[in-house]
Amino acid sequence: MNDAWIADRMKQIEASGIRKAFDMSKSMKDPINLSIGLPDFDVDTPVKAAVIEAIEQGRNAYTVTQGIPELRGKLQTAVDAEFHHPDRQVIVTSGTSGALLLALSSVVNPGDEVIVFDPYFVMYGNLVALAGGTTVLVDTYPDFRIDVEKVAAAITGRTKCIVVNSPANPTGAVATAEEMEALAKLCRERGVLLISDEVYRAFCYDGSFATPATWNDEVLVVDGFSKAHGMTGWRLGFAHGPAHVIQEMAKLQQFSFVCAPSLVQYAGVVALDQDLNDRVEAYRKKRDTVVAALSEGFELACPEGAFYAFPRAPWGTATEFVAEAIRRNVLIIPGNVFSKRDTHFRISYAVDDTTLARGLDVLRAMARTPVTQAHS
Repeated sequence: MNDAWIADRMKQIEASGIRKAFDMSKSMKDPINLSIGLPDFDVDTPVKAAVIEAIEQGRNAYTVTQGIPELRGKLQTAVDAEFHHPDRQVIVTSGTSGALLLALSSVVNPGDEVIVFDPYFVMYGNLVALAGGTTVLVDTYPDFRIDVEKVAAAITGRTKCIVVNSPANPTGAVATAEEMEALAKLCRERGVLLISDEVYRAFCYDGSFATPATWNDEVLVVDGFSKAHGMTGWRLGFAHGPAHVIQEMAKLQQFSFVCAPSLVQYAGVVALDQDLNDRVEAYRKKRDTVVAALSEGFELACPEGAFYAFPRAPWGTATEFVAEAIRRNVLIIPGNVFSKRDTHFRISYAVDDTTLARGLDVLRAMARTPVTQAHS
């Protein structure tokens, strides 16, 4: 193979540490897998029925790029009712990841800076690099709160946009209304586009969800069906924001994804009507189980949303701690996959209660094991 065939930009794209764990789980015998953000609940029966009906009715053709009118219209109605922004439009995308790719590719020029909060979802920096931009990190340790003064200090003449994720992957932190309002107003004052990743917005356990679009009508929101509806493999997302940005994203989608999967869009119409309260309550209980189990031996900022916890490794680096966990058949993700620090690790509690209990038992035992014994 000729290495010259590979574009230089690919040197900036890192292989996903999360996918490495996913692949590893396939080769392990009965792993206790707390590594992947994959909901353990099934897709609702009416949603399955909708996609089956779409198949049987032969709805196999391309749809309009922006999404079928039934789904896009329903999303637009909900967005209009929440924000009342005259210029806010909706586009249906191939997953939330697809929305992020379209958004960053549509707005970031080579040399532009994009501010991202550390810890961060692994995709952000790689998509910024693909667009030719530079990621500027704003540290949020130890409590993972947004310090708007730090953000303001990080903004330069090259800053094009800021990406914020709440509820957050990997920390489970949920930004307060005050934090979001301050961030939204700062971006408006400085002429910076704010991109809000809200794919976990259904999973808020200790308070109400706050979107920065409440205080800034130019915020671009990306969202999707994967997490709340257990549809991770169905690849259905959406975005809403200023009409001109959405139109540019639609232009790019015409020449990339073309459209979101046609059959799944019909299922999305039905998914929007499903009651999510039971599954959110079930995940609140899982969160409480994790916090109670790790209350001794671990430093943990209580996760208020999503379905992740991000405790500090009780000894060694996070990489060393995770390596020992894997030796004990527990799959977790070291924090340096999500951060410039190698101090914490991510647990996904989107698993059945038995698996979660087994994994937490191992982690508690590890916290009591001196590092010299762990490596003997």
